[in-house]
Amino acid sequence: MGTVVPLSDASRRPRHFPAITVLIIIINVVVFLAEWMRGEAFVLKWSVVPADIVAGHHWLTILTAMFLHGSWSHILGNMVFLWAFGPQIEDAMNPLRFSAFYLAGGLVALLAQVLASPGSTVPNLGASGAIAAVMGAFLVTYPRDRMRSLLVIFIFVRVTLIPAALLIVVWFLLQLLNAGAVANVKTGGVAYLAHIGGFIFGAVTAKLFEDPRRIDEPGWSG
Repeated sequence: MGTVVPLSDASRRPRHFPAITVLIIIINVVVFLAEWMRGEAFVLKWSVVPADIVAGHHWLTILTAMFLHGSWSHILGNMVFLWAFGPQIEDAMNPLRFSAFYLAGGLVALLAQVLASPGSTVPNLGASGAIAAVMGAFLVTYPRDRMRSLLVIFIFVRVTLIPAALLIVVWFLLQLLNAGAVANVKTGGVAYLAHIGGFIFGAVTAKLFEDPRRIDEPGWSG
């Protein structure tokens, strides 16, 4: 059994402090602690239920659900991926544009899941769709970068460099292969279609959100 965990971009360092990426991580942690203290009722109240959205109810949850997580492993995995890819994309966009991009990616991702299962009463939650948008943007913006990654194969653990394009494309192909999982398992599962929707949004719109003044800064490496 093996896994690869991206840690950071080994090819560049952000020229600006990633304030929004850090803020998003803090908000997610604070909300998760609120979940832990207030219990299941809190999670159900603020998660997206596709059938409710289709019926015109609880539309605010399309926004709130992207800051909820189902477990410690869920939030830890999402925040590690966000920290690996987020600072560079925030650097390329600027804080305001990155904020809009992240929220839009999360909204598109959750709406993709709603459209895929409009009659589902299974709550949907998590930052994965928004982070998938960030990964899509990273693939388009820095396809030649290498990611410092944690490689785990059984008891073998090593930090190594992996091409970002390879890591992201393999991840996306796995989402495509598993896209039917949630549709077939009505009691829950991974929202692969949300990941796909977010990723496509990020890849298609990344250039629209980039700040040319930041891309053109002296010493910028592409």
